[in-house]
Amino acid sequence: MDTLTRLAATIAARRNADPETSWVAKLNQRGVPVIARKLGEEAIETVVAALSGSRKELVGEAADVLFHLLVLLDAKGVPLDEVLAELDRREGTSGIAEKAAR
Repeated sequence: MDTLTRLAATIAARRNADPETSWVAKLNQRGVPVIARKLGEEAIETVVAALSGSRKELVGEAADVLFHLLVLLDAKGVPLDEVLAELDRREGTSGIAEKAAR
């Protein structure tokens, strides 16, 4: 998790950087709808890679999904720790039972 924590900190630091030199800043300048669409695009590319791509393609697309998810969380003011705490809360609970409890 250290990698994700470091990445989340880097994203937060670049949020207000120059959009000409920072992809994170450029995405933030364009707004949450664009960030959300980019995450969706990367998720679709991950599915395609899982079904018909190579292992290397899947790994790359999965990294893109994680990156863009962290950008979206940052843009919405949701810290990674909050998401990790939710995963910790769900640990050991059946997915079926967890869904039924919602």
